[in-house]
Amino acid sequence: MCYTIALNFEDGVTRFIDCKKGEKVLDAAFRNKINLPMDCSDGVCGTCKCRAESGAYDLGEDYIDDALTEDEAAEGLVLTCQMVPSSDCVLSVPVTAASCKTGQQKIGATVARIEPHQDAAVVLELQIEEGAVLPAFLPGQYVNIGVPGSTASRSYSFSSAPAEGRMEFLIKKLPGGLMSNWLARATPGDKLDLTGPMGSFYLRDAGRPLLFLAGGTGLAPFLSMLEVLARAGSRQQIHLIYGVTRDGDLVLVDRIAAFARRLPNFTFATVVADEGSPHPGKGWVTQHMPEDMLAAGEVDVYLCGPPPMVDAVRHYLDQNDIRPASFHYEKFTPNAPLKASA
Repeated sequence: MCYTIALNFEDGVTRFIDCKKGEKVLDAAFRNKINLPMDCSDGVCGTCKCRAESGAYDLGEDYIDDALTEDEAAEGLVLTCQMVPSSDCVLSVPVTAASCKTGQQKIGATVARIEPHQDAAVVLELQIEEGAVLPAFLPGQYVNIGVPGSTASRSYSFSSAPAEGRMEFLIKKLPGGLMSNWLARATPGDKLDLTGPMGSFYLRDAGRPLLFLAGGTGLAPFLSMLEVLARAGSRQQIHLIYGVTRDGDLVLVDRIAAFARRLPNFTFATVVADEGSPHPGKGWVTQHMPEDMLAAGEVDVYLCGPPPMVDAVRHYLDQNDIRPASFHYEKFTPNAPLKASA
């Protein structure tokens, strides 16, 4: 039996390793040719300290308090030289991938489907090249996709779930945009180079109610998260607010509605900012946030959208002294996403 361990480095790179039953994470990483920080490997120095974001594990008792205090262990800090997983786990590693003698994965893929949605967005579906391995990723993460005919790349979140056989992305159409121009003439079979996965914006396993706030094509990572939750048979309370500027920017609403049939405690609302819109939900996302979910603070908030929306939500929470149990957000601009978590 093996467990999958996701190692999230501080520069945004994520690498996945297999850990055998009874094997310590540090040993598994070395076996997978990733040199995690260490000095003693005996639970004495604390150099290998990381944070367990999710998963079950045993730390044993063969380490000293100077290396890992009882309070630190209670907060989810671990020593990889002592940590023995009993499930799949996600670890935050407080160093860069390069310092651990590893790096970003390179992935070759071909275009399988291009589906335009009015003038707002394009769904791009990719097939991994023959003989290659579909990259593992955490729901919410992104990859960099090289734009053919240029040396530039663009960052896009997965809108598909891990291990689906194909990868899907929801891409905003930008007039004159480098990727948008290429997509306008791309055809199935065209080749693309991807780098990743990356990002600290991904679904945590906490069991609390979830509030998802999506702006425009910031919907993409939530489609991935919802698919993972639906497959797991989640019964958590989940509410998604999907905000856009104009009616034509509302895309894939039918897919969102399908999740309401698969997730018994999932609800959603769509919001259009254009005052002239006939849409029943008008205004900004902050005007439609459910007070009952936020009041007690026992909610995990995930936010993905353009910088003005993200800043507005953060300001709203601060101004109203709302402190969610956890708050994870991702700002994106037309050229590059900015990741953060709190």
